[in-house]
Amino acid sequence: MKSSPIHVIAKWKVKPGELATVLALLPEVVKASSEEKGNLFYKIQQDNADPDTLLLFEGYRDEAAAAEHRNSVHFQTIVVGKIVPLLESRELNVTTPLTFA
Repeated sequence: MKSSPIHVIAKWKVKPGELATVLALLPEVVKASSEEKGNLFYKIQQDNADPDTLLLFEGYRDEAAAAEHRNSVHFQTIVVGKIVPLLESRELNVTTPLTFA
């Protein structure tokens, strides 16, 4: 059975006054995540109406690659350890792309 790609759409609402700190931490996260063997893409967008809202679009080869990302040192250290405490809220949607003929 062929495994399916996993796409993650994360919405981060940054606490007031913490955006500069979060933005300063993100380049290292993007670089390390993009270099992961099972990574397909890792993109971050900023909401035009609310700059404190960031949207992350991540793609992984399969669920194993997504799990490897979540367990990586850079994710645990920077995202979980340093960024998450600076967020008001964090929503995650883990999806499987649909293909239509």
